[in-house]
Amino acid sequence: MVSLFETIFQISAIILFLCSFFYYRYFKKVKRERKLTSFELSVYIITQVAIYLCAGSYLLLFLERNFG
Repeated sequence: MVSLFETIFQISAIILFLCSFFYYRYFKKVKRERKLTSFELSVYIITQVAIYLCAGSYLLLFLERNFG
């Protein structure tokens, strides 16, 4: 049962990562067309930071499982 929940968590993390990435690309496109509002700019920055944190933490967990 625990492995099922871990699998569901990993799938949801991947989906969230992909959605964040596409949302980031959308804001990047809008930024080229016009100036972002303050809310859009804050979401753009938060999304950018979240993508790097998610990818970094996933990489560290992956390395810990393989070498730990």
